[in-house]
Amino acid sequence: MPFLPGKAMLGSYMALGGKSLSQSLSLRRGQLDREQRIVHRFYPWQGYIPTSEPDVSKNSVLLVSWHGAPLGGINNGSSDGNIRSVARKLKAMKRPILLRWGWEMNGDWFEWSGPQNGGPANYVKAYKRIHRIFDEVGANNIAWVWSPNWNSSPNTTANKIQKYYPGDAYVDWVGVSGYNFYGESPSTLFNPITKLYGSRKPIILTETAAVKSKATWIKQLNTWVKKTPSVGAVVWFDTDVQHDSDHNFRFDTDSSALAAYRTMARSSRFAG
Repeated sequence: MPFLPGKAMLGSYMALGGKSLSQSLSLRRGQLDREQRIVHRFYPWQGYIPTSEPDVSKNSVLLVSWHGAPLGGINNGSSDGNIRSVARKLKAMKRPILLRWGWEMNGDWFEWSGPQNGGPANYVKAYKRIHRIFDEVGANNIAWVWSPNWNSSPNTTANKIQKYYPGDAYVDWVGVSGYNFYGESPSTLFNPITKLYGSRKPIILTETAAVKSKATWIKQLNTWVKKTPSVGAVVWFDTDVQHDSDHNFRFDTDSSALAAYRTMARSSRFAG
């Protein structure tokens, strides 16, 4: 899916308490008077991987966050069969897919992270191997999203974001996760990654939401995106049932936040 300078796609990961995906999409359509340009889904490393997403409109781009696994089992070739199977299933969807494999690798909280697997070089090796197998399968509907967390943990020279970058030939979009858990502004969260890669690749905010001062922060985000032409997509983490968090990430928790989000969604900047 091409990046259109000056235009950004707006979408969400949606898991709203008591609602199916179809019902959630319908609710947001009514609130925003527009479709989700991107619909974000999470798939496991192995096991059930769908071959279609019937609730996701063909006019929406599917963003797939595909879980990683301990990197040793990828780099020694023992996972090649699983990788090939997933590549075939995503190819069979016959729709544009943004694929975000092994996200937030510069943090220490996932089993595929650099800190848990001997450092960034092993992550880069695994990423390249997966990319090669997808190419061999002919999954040409895939655009690759390399997506670190906005800051590294641990924050050391050896664990810098740049050390995880597999190279321009392996990345179509640069993603980033960032939330205002401690009152961070959009510029604090996203300027560093934009300065590093925005002149080379389109930027996608693959996970973002506000948990504090929502209306104010959404207005700040809208302003920041308008001032940052390299941003090609924003994907809100739209859920109130995240199993590992007590936060409510929905943008309709109060009328002022919903109004701010509606204004952002109707902006010409988000006509991508």
